[in-house]
Amino acid sequence: LSDFYSAVKQIFYAATGGTITTSGDYKYHAFTGSGTFAIQTAGNAAGGTIDYMVTAGGGGSGIDNSGGGGAGGMVRVTGATKSVASYSIVIGAGGAGAINDDSGTGSQGTNSSGLSSTATGGGHGSNWNSGAGGNGGSGGGSSYSNNTPGTGISGQGFGGGTASGDGAPGGGGGAGEAGNTDRQSDGGDGVEWLNGTFYAGGGGAGSEASYVPSGGDGGGGTGNNVRDALGTSTDGAANTGGGAGGQRLNRGSNGKSGGSGIVIIRYKYQ
Repeated sequence: LSDFYSAVKQIFYAATGGTITTSGDYKYHAFTGSGTFAIQTAGNAAGGTIDYMVTAGGGGSGIDNSGGGGAGGMVRVTGATKSVASYSIVIGAGGAGAINDDSGTGSQGTNSSGLSSTATGGGHGSNWNSGAGGNGGSGGGSSYSNNTPGTGISGQGFGGGTASGDGAPGGGGGAGEAGNTDRQSDGGDGVEWLNGTFYAGGGGAGSEASYVPSGGDGGGGTGNNVRDALGTSTDGAANTGGGAGGQRLNRGSNGKSGGSGIVIIRYKYQ
C-alpha cells in the first residue's frame, strides 16, 4: 500500500491564453487585452494551486486644480483551485481625461474581471469647479472647492487625498496606500505582486507646490504646475491600472487618461 501512494504522480496545471512566460518552477499568463484562459490539465494537490491578480483601469483627471486619478482596483487571490474549463478574461480601459473644459472631471476607469473575480475601475480626479474626487477601486483626489476625496473599495484600494487649500488638491489613491501619504498632492503607491512588479498606483495632482507631484509606484501618472512650468502631467501607465496625473492649469487641452488594467495568472508547471 505504501508503494502505491509513493507512486502517485504529481500532476501540474497546464493552460493556454495571454502572454506566457516562465520563472523558476512557475508559469505566468499575462492578459493585457481581453481573452480566454483555458485550463487543459488541472493540477492535483501535489501539483500546486493557482495565484492570480486582476487590476482594473485607472481613473482619468481634470484640467484646473485637478486631483489625481484613483488607481484601478486590484484583487489578489492565492491558493485557488480551478477545474478544466475556459475562463473569460476582461481587461478594463483607463478613464478618459476631461475634454477641453475646466468645469468637467475625468472619467472613472472600467472594471476588469477573470476567474470569478472583478476589480472596480479607479475614481476620477476632481476639477476646481466640481471639487469632489470620484469613488472607485481607489478614489480620486479632491479639489478645495468641494473638498471630498473619492473612496476606495476595501481589499482593492484606498481613498484619494484631501486638498489642503486652494492650489493644493489631493493625489489619487493607490492599491497600497491613500493619496497624499508621502507628500501633499502625491499619488498613493500601488502593490508589488508575486512577479516583483508594482501595479495600481494613484496619480499625482495638478498643484501649486514647489515640486512635481509624483504618481504612486505602480504606473500612477505625474501631476504638474503649468503656472510655474513645473513638470508635465502624464497618463497612467498602460496595463498597470495607474491613475492619471492631474493638471494645475492648462485650459485648451484635455485632462489625462488612466492606465488600462491587467490580469496575471501563475501556477507551478514542473
